Amino acid sequence: MTEQEDRYSRQMLFAPIGAEGQSKLANSAVCIVGMGALGTVLASHMVRAGVGRVRLIDRDYVERSNLQRQMLYDEEDAAQSLPKVVAAENKLKKINSDVTLEKAFADLAPGNAESLLEGMDLVLDGTDNFQTRFLLNDACYSAGIPLIYGGAVGSRGMSAVFVPGSTPCLRCLIPSADSGGETCDTVGVISPVVDIVASYQSVEALKWLVGDEESRRETLLSFDVWNNHIHELKPVPAKPDCPCCGLKTYPALRREEETLLSLCGRESIQIAGHAPFDLNAWAEKLAPATRTVKANPYLIRAELAEGGRLVLFEDGRVLVQGTDDPVRARSLYARYIGN
Repeated sequence: MTEQEDRYSRQMLFAPIGAEGQSKLANSAVCIVGMGALGTVLASHMVRAGVGRVRLIDRDYVERSNLQRQMLYDEEDAAQSLPKVVAAENKLKKINSDVTLEKAFADLAPGNAESLLEGMDLVLDGTDNFQTRFLLNDACYSAGIPLIYGGAVGSRGMSAVFVPGSTPCLRCLIPSADSGGETCDTVGVISPVVDIVASYQSVEALKWLVGDEESRRETLLSFDVWNNHIHELKPVPAKPDCPCCGLKTYPALRREEETLLSLCGRESIQIAGHAPFDLNAWAEKLAPATRTVKANPYLIRAELAEGGRLVLFEDGRVLVQGTDDPVRARSLYARYIGN
């Protein structure tokens, strides 16, 4: 038995995968968008299963509040403020060195979504907001890439598989990103529900990648693990006037990129649009005007005397932390970064 056969022996003994399915996994490429709670579980499953190429996309860095539910990170990652894609890559390389890992420390946006997903066989949703999910939905349907949706809040989870040309898209189920509802910011989330959602997503990913379409779940699955509820919603017909899978106008890809975005559960507002930062120069510039400045090769964290924090990323993004008020965020940005 070769080392590879030994590594995947239990998985290959599972008849729907077998040796042929394992070979298909090794020749597959999967993109995980969002390396938070869902994304870390998804990445672990894909890498351990032997998917040949795994691309990780995330815009954020590790903080202590992540450690309750984001399974690939530890206290040292948080102390160093490592980008999540960097910390995840460090862990995943030790799990399976045969998998090709690609990381993008970037904010998925209309201007880069298509290029970031290029060459992928499947996209797994690890995001935490519907604005980004609609962008993913439109980018995947435009490129003809299947998307496996997952969401978790409180003790409730949801998952569905969207296949361009075969199933209705996310917009057919949820018409607007402004549909309201509870978020992790308002009601929290427990880690077991995250694992369950991501595991459902991962199973559907394996089915798709090995070509077992007959076993694919066609329903929208929802459940509440605390109150012991589970429900499957039969798929709705694709809407002829759906701007994505019906009219094929893909509005999220065509909209202007927003410069200001409130981040779920973070009391943080992201402001984009600045030219790329020279991190060394900006660390020196901010030091006299702020309480403390900490820097690593990926970002700068500046603690403000009046409370709050600025986090500068090399690509020109700034997080204003400690407020969810856009007016205050813009005021602090203008004071320390400029207009």
